[in-house]
Amino acid sequence: MNSRLLRLTGAATAVYGFAVAARPGLLARPSGLAGPDGRTPDAVAVCLRPLAWRDAACGLAMALAPDARSLRTATVLRLAADLGDAALLGRTLPGRGYRRMAV
Repeated sequence: MNSRLLRLTGAATAVYGFAVAARPGLLARPSGLAGPDGRTPDAVAVCLRPLAWRDAACGLAMALAPDARSLRTATVLRLAADLGDAALLGRTLPGRGYRRMAV
């Protein structure tokens, strides 16, 4: 396990999570969840923000893990979240292209 790569991945995940929490359209548009005008409906934003905060928290846990065991645990949590997202979004997003992109 390359701890430097995992920590960098965690930091990137945290930055993306914070960005999506602030601007849910960053995830809504490529996922096909934006409205016809390209804006993110309020209900969609409300649903995406908790996912974004979860990603930010997992990423921070990876980036700031104090030891190898903690880093491994944070990484497994991140992978589990990603696999769950891929399974759910890969089956439910509107359109094959959006589903493929999410997975």
